[in-house]
Amino acid sequence: MEKIYLLMNKPAGYVCSAVSDSHKTVYSLLPQELQQLLQAKRGEKIHTVGRLDCETSGLLLFTTDGIFSNHLTRPESHVIKVYKACLRDKVSLSEQEDYREKFQNGVMLPAEKKAPEQKSGPAKIEFLNDKECLVTISEGKFHQVRRLFLAVGNEVLHLERQQLGQLILNPQLPSGSYRSLIPEEITSLYNQ
Repeated sequence: MEKIYLLMNKPAGYVCSAVSDSHKTVYSLLPQELQQLLQAKRGEKIHTVGRLDCETSGLLLFTTDGIFSNHLTRPESHVIKVYKACLRDKVSLSEQEDYREKFQNGVMLPAEKKAPEQKSGPAKIEFLNDKECLVTISEGKFHQVRRLFLAVGNEVLHLERQQLGQLILNPQLPSGSYRSLIPEEITSLYNQ
């Protein structure tokens, strides 16, 4: 069977699991023939590459290729992920410099649900204005971007993943829609 590689513009309000009691799942946005691959035998089963929490939107990959997803999600690969964050509190120019320095050096992420307090790796932050910024990370700790801002006394109100490796989310792809990756995109992700 030919392997499947899809990029979805995930809407907020959907969970990245096959079954949920309280939320809609991202798999419900796929056509029936792809949903049937949830029950396929190992090696043909469709799954998400990593996860986005329920309230985070943006770039999400699906595949039937376990080697591909393992490569992209294991920490040693250092695949970059870029998120656009809209913050609760305005951040002055001097505070922006403070955020940059703290994020670059790593901060203690507060404990949350199943994740203990832990130190983050370096993160890069680029402010678009006093309440919006782009955050680049290369690890995938539980709710990492949200916890980065909690660590500096702010809160993320909206979060969207815009980039994974060399893949950039096209703003023309409607929320809830998906497209197949082309071979060059798959190769670029393997070469991360």
